[in-house]
Amino acid sequence: MRTNLKTARLLLLGLWLGAAVFFGAAVAPNVFAVLRGAHVSNANEIAGTIITRLLSIINISGCAIALFGIATAYFVQADQSRRSRSVEVISLAIMAMMTGVSIWVISARMLALRAAMQTPIDLIARDDPRRVAFDSLHRYSVAVMGVAVIAALIVFLLISIQSLRLARQAGSR
Repeated sequence: MRTNLKTARLLLLGLWLGAAVFFGAAVAPNVFAVLRGAHVSNANEIAGTIITRLLSIINISGCAIALFGIATAYFVQADQSRRSRSVEVISLAIMAMMTGVSIWVISARMLALRAAMQTPIDLIARDDPRRVAFDSLHRYSVAVMGVAVIAALIVFLLISIQSLRLARQAGSR
C-alpha cells in the first residue's frame, strides 16, 4: 500500500512538472508567436485568453496534487528523516500556495483588468495604468509559477531519492 501511494505521488508530481514546464517553455510562447505570425488582429488578446484557460487547468491541478501530497505525506514517510519529511511537506505547501495564489488571486485580477479595459489589450497603450498593472501581474504570475515548479521539483527529487534508497536496501537483503 505504501509503495503504491509513493508511486502515485511521484507520478502525479512528474506529470504536473512536465505539464507546467512544457506549458511555460513551449505552449505559451508558441501560441503567441503563431497568432502574431499569422497577423491575427488582437493576437495578444486571443493568445492571452487561450493561455489563461490552460494555465487555470495547470494551477488547479497543481494545487490539488500538492494538497494530495500533504494529505498522504504521513502515510508514506515512516522511513524518512525528520528533516526530509519537513522539507517535503513545506515544499508541497509552497506549491499549493503558489498555484492557488496564481489562479485565485493573480489570474483573477488580470481577468478583471482585461474586462475593465473594455477593448482588446493589443489596443491599450503600454503606459496606460491598467496595462502597466496587467504587465506587472503577468511578471508576478511567471515568478509564482517558477516558485511552484521549484517546490514540486524538490518534492519529486526527495521522493525519488527515498524510493531509490529503499530499492537498494531491499536488493541488498
